[in-house]
Amino acid sequence: MNGQPIKCRQPLILRYHRLLEVFSKANDVRDFYLDKLEGFLVYFDLDKGEEELNLAEKELKENSDRYVAIPKLTYYETRKFMEGFVIEKVYDIDTKEKLLEIINSRGARENFLEFVYDHLTELDKWQQFYQERSRVRIIEFLRENEVVFVFEEDLEMSVSILEKLKEHKFTVRVAKDIAQARDLLEAKSKMYYSSDALNPRPKRGRPPKQQAKEELEPGLADDFYTTVPSTLRPFVFSPEYSNAAAMFSSKFDSEETLLASMKGSSKAPVDKKLHALSQRLESLRQISDRLKTVDLSEPSMDLATKDISQEESTDESKGLSSLLQGVIPKMKPKKSLKERALEKKEKMKEVTRIKSKKTKE
Repeated sequence: MNGQPIKCRQPLILRYHRLLEVFSKANDVRDFYLDKLEGFLVYFDLDKGEEELNLAEKELKENSDRYVAIPKLTYYETRKFMEGFVIEKVYDIDTKEKLLEIINSRGARENFLEFVYDHLTELDKWQQFYQERSRVRIIEFLRENEVVFVFEEDLEMSVSILEKLKEHKFTVRVAKDIAQARDLLEAKSKMYYSSDALNPRPKRGRPPKQQAKEELEPGLADDFYTTVPSTLRPFVFSPEYSNAAAMFSSKFDSEETLLASMKGSSKAPVDKKLHALSQRLESLRQISDRLKTVDLSEPSMDLATKDISQEESTDESKGLSSLLQGVIPKMKPKKSLKERALEKKEKMKEVTRIKSKKTKE
């Protein structure tokens, strides 16, 4: 590859989600590189054989102007991500205090992710926030390395045209449709070098109505690389479309890994209030089922617990009156008119008549 007069005739078509994933996964034991000539990604996988690793390392060093290392997320950047999300996107005071407590503790990234995935109201906001901030970080990296590029996810082109562009990226003379598509790529690439690319402005006007979001994989063209050295072919990194917001912590390789670790842990339910409510509803359902099985012909029995032995009930003639005995007060028998007159006479007090003195004439 050294000394070959080869040049890409159009901006590199890069997949943003792949870059987001390598930016998320890069750490002390994972090294990723971007090829500035064709745009493919290299994962320096230490699990490969020693001979393969030596040859790949030699290629990367001898052509260091072609391959640029993907930067690793520092502790300061990690903390800035989490604190920025809490300050800008979390509105509940209790949730905000809990997240700030997690950020200041050990294992902040893992515990932060698990907490967010345990609270669905914050999950969508976190995924959007993480992708927007990561996009700015990736664009800054590409601009610093003077890469002329476009994100494939941002292009409104048919898959067939994209495949032709990838196949003929080094061809000087191309068909009219490819030439027109190249002009669109050139115009689009300039947008990433504008000030708005690093400082996206919020849209004005009334926010759109909240609708159910559908996670759809965008229509992407197949990869077409022609200049990959043979020593790097086992290390080409080309994952499928995925949500890298779950891989904010390098502990989790994917969203499935994160969810699996949460299922295997002894964590509290997603929402304690909902869990308590479900327990109460379950207890009410059990009481309702017991009430349906109560036989009102049995003697006095507690309606809430039908665990008393039925052997004690021998007199079935008592029926409902026996069941309600002690609950409803007994009514006093109605007295006759003669009895009420006698009671009234006994209660009357005898009053001595006061005689008035006659005045002397």
